[in-house]
Amino acid sequence: MTSRLLGAALILGLLSAIGPFAIDMYLPALPTIKESLHTDVDTVQMSLMVFFISLGIGQLIYGPLSDMVGRKPPIYFGLVIFALGSVGCAMAPDIHTLIVFRFIQGLGACAGMVVPRAIVRDMHTGHDAARLMSLLMLVFSVSPILAPLTGSLVIRLASWRGIFWTVTGAAVLGLILAFTALKETRPREQRVDSNLRSAVQAYITLLKDRHYLGLVLICSFGVASFFAYLANSSFVLINHYGLTPTLYSFAFSINAVAFIGAAQFTGKLGARFGLARLVRTAVVGYAVVMLVLLGLNLAGVDNLGVLMALLFVGYGFLGLVIPSSAVLALEDHGKIAGTASALLGTMQFVTGACVVGVIGRFLNGTALPMVAGIAGCSVVALGLAQVTLRHRRYVVVESAAAD
Repeated sequence: MTSRLLGAALILGLLSAIGPFAIDMYLPALPTIKESLHTDVDTVQMSLMVFFISLGIGQLIYGPLSDMVGRKPPIYFGLVIFALGSVGCAMAPDIHTLIVFRFIQGLGACAGMVVPRAIVRDMHTGHDAARLMSLLMLVFSVSPILAPLTGSLVIRLASWRGIFWTVTGAAVLGLILAFTALKETRPREQRVDSNLRSAVQAYITLLKDRHYLGLVLICSFGVASFFAYLANSSFVLINHYGLTPTLYSFAFSINAVAFIGAAQFTGKLGARFGLARLVRTAVVGYAVVMLVLLGLNLAGVDNLGVLMALLFVGYGFLGLVIPSSAVLALEDHGKIAGTASALLGTMQFVTGACVVGVIGRFLNGTALPMVAGIAGCSVVALGLAQVTLRHRRYVVVESAAAD
C-alpha cells in the first residue's frame, strides 16, 4: 500500500476516532460522575445511550449530505458541533444538562463516523477496500486502547470534566487535519444527481435490498455486543471485581488489542477465502466463545480471569466480522456510498443503544446481564450471517477468489 494511502488511512482513522474517544475516555469516569452529580447508575448510563442515539440519527443526515456537497464540508460542520457540545459537557452543572450536551456532542461526532467509510468506498472496492478499512480501523481502534488510560489520567489530574476539555482539543486538531491534509474524493461532477429527492430514493433502495440489510444487521449486532461491554464493563470490573480505574483501563485495552490485531488480517484472509466466507466462519467462532462464557457464568464461574480470556478470544473473532461485513454492505452501492454508510452507521448505534437499554433493565451488580447481552447479540449475528451469506452470489465470488 502506497504512502499516500497510508496517510489517508491515518487521517480518516483519526477523524473516525474522535467520537469513540469521547466514549472510551468517558468510561472510567462513569462511577465518579455518578457520585459527583448525585445521581444513579441508570441515569449516568443514559448519558451514554443518548450519545449512541444521536450518533445514529445524525448519520442519516450527514451521509446523503456528503453525497450532495462533497465529503469535506460535513466533516467541518460536524467537528464544530462536536467541540461546542464538548464544552457544554465540561461545564454541565447537573446530570440532565450533561445528557443534553452529550446528545449535541453525538450529533457532531457522527460526521467523523460516516464520511470516512464513504471516502474508503470512493477510493477502493473489494479486497483493497477491506485492506484500507482494516488499516483505518487500526488507527481508529487506538481509541479503546489509549482513551480509557488517558481518561483515568485526566480524572486524576483534572476531574471528569477535564475529559471533555481534552476531546474539545481533539476536535480542533481534527479540523486542522481535515482542512490541510484531506483530499476531496467526491468531485463536483459526481454530485450532479445528488439532491434531497435522490437521497430519499437512495434510502428506499437500500431498505429494499435484503442483502444490504442482512449485512448491515450482522455488523450492527456485532457492534452492539461491543457496546454492551462499553456501557457495563466499568461498573462490572470496578464495582464487582474491585479494579481501580487505572487497572480497568488496562483490562479494557486488552480486548481492544484482540479486536485491532484480528482486523488487520481481513484483507489477506478475504483475498484468500472470500469476504463472505470469512464473515461466516468468524461469526461462528464469536458465537461459540460467547455462549461458552455465558454457560460458565450461569454455572457459577464468576472469575475475572475467565471473563477477560474469553472476551479476548471472542473480540478477536469480532475484529474479522465487522470490517468485512461493512465492506460487503457498501460493495454494490458506490454511487450512494455516503447514504449507504449512513444507514449502516445508524443501524449500528441504534441497535447498540437498544441493547444497552435492555441490559440496563436487568443489572444486578454481577457480570451476568452484560455477558448474556453479548452472547445474545452474537447468536443473532450468527443467524443473520447464515441466512444472508449463503446466497448464490457469494458462493460464486468466493469460488472465483479461491481460484
